[in-house]
Amino acid sequence: MRNTTAFKEAVAQTLTELARRGVTFAPATVEDTIEKNMIMVAERLGIQVRSAWRYFDTAAMAEGLARSRSSYEESSSEKGVGQAPMPPIDNPELALVLAGVPDSLAQSGGDLYAVIINVAVNAWMAGHIHGEDGCTGCDGSRGPAGHDWEARMRTITELQPNITKWFDRDVWTAAINDAGYVVTRR
Repeated sequence: MRNTTAFKEAVAQTLTELARRGVTFAPATVEDTIEKNMIMVAERLGIQVRSAWRYFDTAAMAEGLARSRSSYEESSSEKGVGQAPMPPIDNPELALVLAGVPDSLAQSGGDLYAVIINVAVNAWMAGHIHGEDGCTGCDGSRGPAGHDWEARMRTITELQPNITKWFDRDVWTAAINDAGYVVTRR
């Protein structure tokens, strides 16, 4: 279905309609939504998917996606859910995670998936350490700093004395390049 002209036009038109409404979605999200809806229409009507395109309404699809986004944002703000706060720019643990990316890229042979998993696990652990200092299931698993977040920050700062350099995009990019890789957009 995704290789058809009808599908590609539907995605492009829906993204345009969303842009008119001031709503941004990743193209892959729009593609997935359109595909699911077209399959559902075909199944409910007992017709082939290619015949279901006559029922596709770009404006209705865009409106539904926009309402969905708005509803999510409203329900999230009511419950106090929002974007996680960024740590301060000079946070030693964040610097350590950033500093590990070029090494991880070199060690994995350029496997970006492995690098992302490494960063995600380290970020998750950082949140776990900061947010759940009293986690009884982690006793003895954090080394000499234990569950004391401040002590952990001091230990990391000692290991990585120049933490601010990792918040400089040029330094980070140079480290990636030194590892033998270049990140470019296709």
